[in-house]
Amino acid sequence: RFIAKPCAINLGIQDSGPHRAQPNAILEKVFTSITKSPDGKRLEGLSKQLDWDVRKIQRWFRHRRNQDKPTTLTKFCESMWRFTFYLSIFFYGLRFLWTAPWFWDTRQCWYNYPFQPLTSRLYYYYILELAFYWSLMFSQFTDIKRKDFLIMFVHHLATIGLITFSYMNNMVRVGTLVLCLHDASDFLLEATNYAKYQRLCDAFFMLFGVVFIVTRLGIYPFWILNTTLFESWELIGPYPSWWLFNGLLITLQILHIIWSYLIIRTAYKALVRGKVSKDDRSDVESSSEEEDVTSNSTKGVFSTSSNGSNRINGHVASGQWTEE
Repeated sequence: RFIAKPCAINLGIQDSGPHRAQPNAILEKVFTSITKSPDGKRLEGLSKQLDWDVRKIQRWFRHRRNQDKPTTLTKFCESMWRFTFYLSIFFYGLRFLWTAPWFWDTRQCWYNYPFQPLTSRLYYYYILELAFYWSLMFSQFTDIKRKDFLIMFVHHLATIGLITFSYMNNMVRVGTLVLCLHDASDFLLEATNYAKYQRLCDAFFMLFGVVFIVTRLGIYPFWILNTTLFESWELIGPYPSWWLFNGLLITLQILHIIWSYLIIRTAYKALVRGKVSKDDRSDVESSSEEEDVTSNSTKGVFSTSSNGSNRINGHVASGQWTEE
């Protein structure tokens, strides 16, 4: 309210939502009582009843679906909050771990385990991360709706479970490595969202993709999983909670693979089209997409719109992959 909103206004991001549908009692009744996306047969019936063109009715339903969605300003403020936290906590964790012996030698995570001291800096680092992910868990139900809601829900559950479990079992040393590694790319992702300059936005996204894939598909399995699966087995041996701990870490790795595929697919589209495409997870529909479908159904020809109607402030609405 006091920081993100003024920044958004200075960047030229306006507090204006999607175009509102004109009042119509018949269409409103269909929208609220029957369906929000009428099929071709129903569209033809409504067209005869209202003496409206089919495309006009489709446009009305699209505007009606979008008018209750959050504005670009709301999305920007949400992303800026996460960017601020991720950036701050990443540099805090990096500064803390730079002098920690287990940052340079992961076998130090298991020496004298579980009788390892819990320093105040380590404690606050853990509690801040845990509190933030709990806030994401609850705010996911009220924040901008995404199509990857279930994947994110599983991710938050796994993250909270890992932080809590590792804290209770005093596995905080390896836990700090996992947290810092994940924060390394998260702030770059938030920086790609709703920027005014398309090229800068695309550059941040490409940088985010490289850092994400290197950290999640390279460093994570060969550094983190190597120490939790093999070095811990060698130094302290397996125990009942060892299986649960590594099961949660492997669950995260599976999610990393899924997200890496989505990032690579988006980067490929960016190279083909010359810009980062719209967020595939976003539920806000663009007018160009629906008009393409309409053209296909009415004329039998599929044409790609290039008028940039879904662009906002110099780039496409809904930046790519807003939450990891």
